Amino acid sequence: MKPFLASPISRRDCIRWSACAFGGAVLGKQLSLGAVSGRAETVGRFTLGQRGKRSWFITPEGEPFFSIALNHIDPSPLRYPENGDLWTRKYGNSMEQWLKQSVAPDLRAWGFNSVGWTQEVVTRGPTNHRHSRAFTFEEYQWLGLPYCHLLPFADFHQWENETRYPDFASQEFADWCDYVARESCARMVDDPKLIGYFYVDCPTWIHTRPGNAWRGPLFDPARLKSEAGQRALFELATTYYRVAHEAVRRYDKKHLILGDRYEANAPIAEEVVRAALPFVDVLSFQHFGPPGKVKADLNRWHAFSGKPVLLADAARQIAGEGDTKRHDPKGYAELHAALREVKGCVGFHVCGGYLCNKARKRGLRDAEERPDEEAIAGITAANHATEKWAKGFKS
Repeated sequence: MKPFLASPISRRDCIRWSACAFGGAVLGKQLSLGAVSGRAETVGRFTLGQRGKRSWFITPEGEPFFSIALNHIDPSPLRYPENGDLWTRKYGNSMEQWLKQSVAPDLRAWGFNSVGWTQEVVTRGPTNHRHSRAFTFEEYQWLGLPYCHLLPFADFHQWENETRYPDFASQEFADWCDYVARESCARMVDDPKLIGYFYVDCPTWIHTRPGNAWRGPLFDPARLKSEAGQRALFELATTYYRVAHEAVRRYDKKHLILGDRYEANAPIAEEVVRAALPFVDVLSFQHFGPPGKVKADLNRWHAFSGKPVLLADAARQIAGEGDTKRHDPKGYAELHAALREVKGCVGFHVCGGYLCNKARKRGLRDAEERPDEEAIAGITAANHATEKWAKGFKS
């Protein structure tokens, strides 16, 4: 099958597709070859396609690519006071040196072929739960690996405890989306290493977490008991995805849109997913369930939508020393094996981090860069097994 990728869509098409979706059609089966994709020239960027009766990312060179990525890469633990001058002495106070001398060689040696979401949780609490900044365009270049980039269009992540919900129909929301796209997409538009763009990390469309229960979900799930409520949520989500899509495509008509990273272990409204389908190329999920449940849920959403699915954040973990956690190498390998059986799955991005900090309390190296050798050995073996499997589908 010829690879396909995202391209702009008109307001008229948006209305037509939206009406079909709310009327009950499974849009993904209709759109998987064209609504978002178009039949444009594919050289120079990642696209999507079919090989061996399964979905794949397709590299700029035309080869199938299963994204094996690490999330959460932040150097600030190296600058804890107890580390003394480690950061300056070893890396000369340079992000470029750190990424080129430490991060990139490690990721390649450990069998990762890409980078997922780079931002790392740095504080956790009911009034302050924050992540580090995203990588800049230059930092992605220094890292030198295929990557995904999250566009901060809205702050209704399930871990976000402080921010009011935006008005998706307002001019200020459209203006903010335009700025975000102008800041990132306009610079990344010609980068062949960019796989695609994420939006919100675990959006709270119809659920909350204890820290943000004060504001409630973005949409009252009780309203979904009526057809009017279902339509209202669908229309609200359509506005959000349309405005975000238009902002991206104003500056980048080339790269894939990976959309929101839905929390698979919280309620997901089908109305939201149907609204997203004309505007995204892949359905992305966070899922911290056991491998069998991850496999079943990804298969279900792939069947529902007809879209490729991406496990965009997941980890199997075991207890470490004190209150820390460690990656479970056995569980990690089992999750890889399960995903290889999901024909719609195009990748697995492991919830890191690269360095263990005092907020996440889990990482492949600690704050003094000492490696978790057992976890790394198991992760490396599993990554290489999946890479070897993927090579069997190359043309």
